[in-house]
Amino acid sequence: MNEPLAERLRPKTLEDYISQAHLVGENGALTKQIKQGLIPSMILWGPPGIGKTTLAHIIATASGRPFYTLSAISSGVKDVREVIEKAKTSGGLFTTKNPILFIDEIHRFSKSQQDSLLQAVEKGWVTLIGATTENPSFEVIPALLSRCQVYVLNSFSKADLEALLKRAIEKDEHISKKNISLKETEALLRLSGGDARKLLNIFELIVNSETSDKITITNEAVLQKVQNNTVRYDKTGEQHYDIISAFIKSIRGSDPNAAVYWLARMIEGGEDVKFIARRLLILASEDIGNANPTALIMANNTFQAVSTIGHPESRIILSQCATYLACSPKSNAAYEAINKAQQLVKQTGDLSIPLAIRNAPTKLMKELGYGEDYKYAHSYENNFAEQEFLPEEIKNTTLYNPGNNSRENAHREFLKQRWKDKYNY
Repeated sequence: MNEPLAERLRPKTLEDYISQAHLVGENGALTKQIKQGLIPSMILWGPPGIGKTTLAHIIATASGRPFYTLSAISSGVKDVREVIEKAKTSGGLFTTKNPILFIDEIHRFSKSQQDSLLQAVEKGWVTLIGATTENPSFEVIPALLSRCQVYVLNSFSKADLEALLKRAIEKDEHISKKNISLKETEALLRLSGGDARKLLNIFELIVNSETSDKITITNEAVLQKVQNNTVRYDKTGEQHYDIISAFIKSIRGSDPNAAVYWLARMIEGGEDVKFIARRLLILASEDIGNANPTALIMANNTFQAVSTIGHPESRIILSQCATYLACSPKSNAAYEAINKAQQLVKQTGDLSIPLAIRNAPTKLMKELGYGEDYKYAHSYENNFAEQEFLPEEIKNTTLYNPGNNSRENAHREFLKQRWKDKYNY
């Protein structure tokens, strides 16, 4: 039993593949292509442990193609060219049997490494399948991205993860011999962070730690047995999301000391500095927003700077930004506003736009009353004239609720003066 449980349970066919019904379900975007063997070059984008590598293997097997694999962490341009040469001799050009070249963590390939793939993909020497946990729009060069379809793999649902555990209990040749009662799953699912590989590895650790063949899985038992203080930072997935989560929550909680500690953990572990900077950019709007608008400027400048400078000096810039954001007043009012607005749109659909604020570029539109009663704010005292900007069905709806901080209290006062009791500011 040398292979870990996650490897032993790796599905071999689409029928055994759990989740991603939008891609490989009965009417999935990839289902018909896989069955016909007409596979485009593609990028599979999703969180770690979601089944990207497994899906690539299944595609190759189902379409009867030779399968070559490279890891972006350990492969250089020379390795890419060697594999492409092998692939050229093992499949016919522009046939359904073109070899598949799978590149794990393709976002870690440099521009020159990605450039070395272009000709092979363009000429059909290989069908490229790249896997990435990062947004390919940022990490894959445009020339290569334009030659690939991007498919998003969604996080596992609770039902998916529990199905994986039940499959292990019922089908694994070693675990199925034990009498296992899966009484509670919350702790297992929480510790896994939605990573199926991590979930199965934790589950196997717990099962193997029991001396009896009769095992009851409870939240308490799981938490007692699992050690959470792993020192090594695994930037390929195991702690990647846990530590960035701790980093973000420390800044959100206004603790610059903890923020710098988690930042150091990521830097020492070799984390991509642009990944860290992007998360700071999101946080600046999501958690600080209008309480300190300069935070977004600071975070954006940080992203630009680390993209130019790189490691190791970028650590200083990241530290400056992280400590600044941690010491900023916090507000998630802008974040909450867009969440409420999107939910309202989903509930109410495409409501009619008030005629007064419609565009009227043609004579017919003007005759229909488009823009007729629009009040141009600058023509009025204090640059304000009260009028209705929301659809009739949802008028007076308050979506932006300013936070309780000096800047947003000023926003609230400004809105009170403008709108009186209309939005209850």
